[in-house]
Amino acid sequence: MSIDIKENKLSIKSRYRPEIDGLRAFAVVAVIINHFNKEILPGGYLAVDIFFVISGFVITSSLYQRPSKNFKDFISGFYERRIKRLVPALSIFVLITSILICLFDANPGFSLRTGLASLFGLSNLYLLNESTNYFAQSTDLNVFAHTWSLGVEEQFYFLFPFVIWFSGFGNNTKMVSVIFF
Repeated sequence: MSIDIKENKLSIKSRYRPEIDGLRAFAVVAVIINHFNKEILPGGYLAVDIFFVISGFVITSSLYQRPSKNFKDFISGFYERRIKRLVPALSIFVLITSILICLFDANPGFSLRTGLASLFGLSNLYLLNESTNYFAQSTDLNVFAHTWSLGVEEQFYFLFPFVIWFSGFGNNTKMVSVIFF
């Protein structure tokens, strides 16, 4: 946040950008429309790519705006914010949905394993390992299949802060060119 002093009044400018939320909402609505009726919006899955780009922009901005003098504070601060934002909602979703699956599905194993993998940001890799086609009709019955995109995003969260720090972008240092021979 930055503070401006105008006529003896303090006004706080927020880094919040409502247009980013508007683009996210557009992307989410496009994916939902595509899920309900592929003929209305056949390119709706392009919105997932748009959502990934927006997330990359938001995370990069977050890392840049919170520079730190040491690596430990930089990384721990980033992961603390991500965990507080993602884990509670995901955990409640997986718990409640898993209970409902057990009540209504005679063979809940595959869905439950996908849900468990999603808690660790690995549902995309689990589904890939199971050779599950995301567009197959059998996937429609797995309520956790959509968590593959969260897995991709969490894996990005795992690696990207290191790239930002070691590039010098997030540690209050000037970029230094290194030539390797």
